[in-house]
Amino acid sequence: MLIVRGACSRKDMSMSSQDSTSNAAHADASPVSPVSPAATPPPAPAPEAPAAVVPAPLRKVERLRRWHVVLLDDQDHSYDYVILMMQQLFACSLERAEGIAEAVDSDGRAVVAATHREHAEFKRDQILAFGRDRLIARCAGSMTAVIEPAEPDQP
Repeated sequence: MLIVRGACSRKDMSMSSQDSTSNAAHADASPVSPVSPAATPPPAPAPEAPAAVVPAPLRKVERLRRWHVVLLDDQDHSYDYVILMMQQLFACSLERAEGIAEAVDSDGRAVVAATHREHAEFKRDQILAFGRDRLIARCAGSMTAVIEPAEPDQP
């Protein structure tokens, strides 16, 4: 039996199922020729090498201005409230959160973060939306926080 690459007709397929003696009976049929090398498609062209990359000239990158998120004391929030808020919003350790609560109580304010402006605004807004202190009855809402430039304006 001859195995030929390429498409086979139904006649060829029926022949392959018969034994070799019946193949002789179909000898008058046109022989199937093997695929010639000239009939195969040419190989795909090799990919071109990338053009040389010329780096762009370096530009001076301005450093983002840093801003402080400042928590202000208002006498209507407990230490526990400040500690919980610092842990939840800023992922502070207990020791760091306690230090911030003490600073707010003694100094009336505490810097809780130093970051770029958009992030500082976001963190301030989180403080303002944290909610009231449920441990103090007279508490009407969240603590107050502001953002300030970390460095003074430079001329």
